[in-house]
Amino acid sequence: MLETALPPLPAVPRVSVAVPCRNERDHILACLESLAAADRDHIELHVLVCDGMSEDGTRGIVEAFVRDHPYVHLLDNTQRTTPFALNLGLRAFPFDVGIILGAHAEVATDHLQCAVAALRRDPSSGCAGGVIENTYANDASRHIGLAMSHPFGVGNAHFRTGTKSGHVDTVAFGAYRREVFDRIGWFDEDLDRNQDDEFNFRLTKAGYNILLDPAIRSGYVVRASFGKLFRQYEQYGLWKVFVNRKHRAVTTWRQLVPAAWVAFLVTCPFIMIFWRPAGLFMAIGIVSYLLLAVFSARQAGPWSDLPGILRAFLTLHAGYGIGYWHGIFRSLVMNELPGSRARALTR
Repeated sequence: MLETALPPLPAVPRVSVAVPCRNERDHILACLESLAAADRDHIELHVLVCDGMSEDGTRGIVEAFVRDHPYVHLLDNTQRTTPFALNLGLRAFPFDVGIILGAHAEVATDHLQCAVAALRRDPSSGCAGGVIENTYANDASRHIGLAMSHPFGVGNAHFRTGTKSGHVDTVAFGAYRREVFDRIGWFDEDLDRNQDDEFNFRLTKAGYNILLDPAIRSGYVVRASFGKLFRQYEQYGLWKVFVNRKHRAVTTWRQLVPAAWVAFLVTCPFIMIFWRPAGLFMAIGIVSYLLLAVFSARQAGPWSDLPGILRAFLTLHAGYGIGYWHGIFRSLVMNELPGSRARALTR
């Protein structure tokens, strides 16, 4: 694949930050305050809060913030989906660099400068992003964050594990060059989840690189319950199938591992009915998984956190694997798109 070189950024680039949110009164102010504290020297900044018609007071918080910060704007996300919000925000003003950010995120003071600098440094990169630094609300949140920062939990998602810098297949909270949108289009509004992964897949297919630079720092408030974590990863697995269907390709190998593990656990008991040795294979598989999980959990955190990290590993893998098979059934067997329940859960 030939790399595509991009023209130099202007001396004062126009930077738009799109922040989808809905009912985020506990987090949106900290997100906006971090953007207000960011170094904007030689940057023309617009922050677009794309609100999905919040009902918990989020809008009032944003409206009050907008009055004192004229570069922050509140937009109505009437579709109440993330990709619609991203496109709505980025289309609001002309930009040279478009950044997508979550309402649970807080950027470092030099985040904007480092993102622009990374894109200047590598003209082959249509996107640049950094490593997420987790912040925790309670013990469950800490255990989940530790599990999501280890390769056993999330594979080669380097923006979470911090195990690599340079060119990667995806990042979180990416900063995108405008030319990328001109060439490959916008975020796919049919995908309520995984729309950024799908966009990044199109980006790399078009010949652009994605640059992971640890200097681009942001914090993220990790989900505070295992139930929410399961639902989150179940949706990731389900929607990944629809991404694969659109492109007729498996976009990353790591998506197949949880699905294979769930299939192994479900099919072995049935195979045992006809072939007894399947029980031995199942026992070896389960023991091997648990030993690797314990070893990885011990690397991720202290002994006192071991049970919680193990629970997070199991939740991540089971949620994604079950969601992936659900997606296969809905997409490939029933030839359907996700229904209203799946869409409601993504909001």
